[in-house]
Amino acid sequence: MGWLRWFWTQLTSMRTALILLFILALVAIPGSFVPQRPVNPIRVSDFIADNPTLGTWYERLGLFDVYGSPWFAAVYLLLYTSLIGCIIPRIGVYVRALRTPPPRTPARLDRLPANVSGVTSVAPGTALTDAEAWLAAHRFRTRRETGAVAAERGYAREFGNILFHLSFVLLLGSLAWNSLASYRGEVIVVEGQAFSNNLTQYDDFRAGGAFRPAQLRPFTIWVDSFTARFETGPVQRGAAREFSAAVRTADPGQEPTASVIEVNHPLRIDGTNVHLIGHGYAPVVTITDPEGNVATSGPAVFLPQDGNFSSMGVVKAPDARPDYLALEGYFLPTAVVNEQGPHSVFPDALAPELFLTVWTGPPREETSTPESVYSINKDGLHQMAIDDGTPVAFRIAPGEIIDLPDGSTVAFTEWRRWVKLQVSAEPGLWLAGLSILMAIGGLMLSLTVRPRRLWVRVSDDGATTRLEAGGLDRTDTAEGLADDVAALAEAAGMTDTGAHDLIAEEVG
Repeated sequence: MGWLRWFWTQLTSMRTALILLFILALVAIPGSFVPQRPVNPIRVSDFIADNPTLGTWYERLGLFDVYGSPWFAAVYLLLYTSLIGCIIPRIGVYVRALRTPPPRTPARLDRLPANVSGVTSVAPGTALTDAEAWLAAHRFRTRRETGAVAAERGYAREFGNILFHLSFVLLLGSLAWNSLASYRGEVIVVEGQAFSNNLTQYDDFRAGGAFRPAQLRPFTIWVDSFTARFETGPVQRGAAREFSAAVRTADPGQEPTASVIEVNHPLRIDGTNVHLIGHGYAPVVTITDPEGNVATSGPAVFLPQDGNFSSMGVVKAPDARPDYLALEGYFLPTAVVNEQGPHSVFPDALAPELFLTVWTGPPREETSTPESVYSINKDGLHQMAIDDGTPVAFRIAPGEIIDLPDGSTVAFTEWRRWVKLQVSAEPGLWLAGLSILMAIGGLMLSLTVRPRRLWVRVSDDGATTRLEAGGLDRTDTAEGLADDVAALAEAAGMTDTGAHDLIAEEVG
């Protein structure tokens, strides 16, 4: 028990709390330099592939998930326990101080840093009553004694200190709550299509350990149109000027409501935020196989590769017969072909074209294995070629149709825009915001409130009524103590304050 008491005393000291806070900041640094699996699993996989030995050690040490590692959680919990152990006893001391009256009047007021003495022309009882009224008007708590009044103010300073430290406890708790219960998913939606808030609809989804699918609020978003406007003048040509998505949202069984989502202006649906985080182009392509059947038709998402939105993508036609067909290439919104090859010179679709190659092979059996919609599995496929063996490659503009050597046709009907939406819920953010406001409020109280004690004593020797007043500051930075002592003496009816000038000069 002795060792446990010693350990608890050490853990709950303010020095230990500060050390643990520094250690927590130190161990969080790798999370800023090493790719994190919950944020970007692809970068983690690439890092391990490029650095197999280092990646193995990082994996063992938990550096790919710093904030979910056992050692980070250990420091976090120790700091949380230390802060609670520091604050609870301090709150008890503060409550007892609030219930305790101001300290009794010292025997020698003339030994205080600021003091004054003289005579008063009013009766002793009246002088003390007037002094008590002045103290109450200046927010002092008073204690009436025989022939004296003791007063103290500045209790809010310690309240501010407690509030400041309590805010750290709430902040750590809110971050833990948010990490466990929050979720964040991303989905690409093409103009004219819709998205329902369901796990199966997301392209990428991350959630905390306490997340349950029932937390997903059921709603549907229709992306009716997306507006992108770029600078066309000579200065900052191509710079973004406007990104906005006109959408409709509806709960199950309800009528849709029109809204607009813009960058940094998310759509909020009962605690769920929908952010606009990306956009691009989706050419609408129709492939007809040699038998005259439409093998595929619809928009295909192409991913931007540069600032001018040169976009890479694929169009697959697994149902084409007699052979499997797939197109691979680029969509260029403002296409130019020069010595650099095909590329886009402006991000808006001023002269859109597709530059494609064709892959073909025997039909594939359908399996349950997922396959990326942004790349082609080329196992068993070969590039389609003309009679002399040259691979088929072509450029096509909207409204054109290309005939392939095997009798298939490719039609570029139109192009649409797609938007990337981030749907997230972070239930602990409001508590984190509240804790920050508490920290600011506590800091302001601790810096502005000046704890001060004042006393006044009246004695009557039968001939004259003598009055003494004195004061003591509990902080070194406080000012105006001598002025308060003089004002208190004046309120009590002192007529001779010659001693005050000397004391005020010494304090100044």
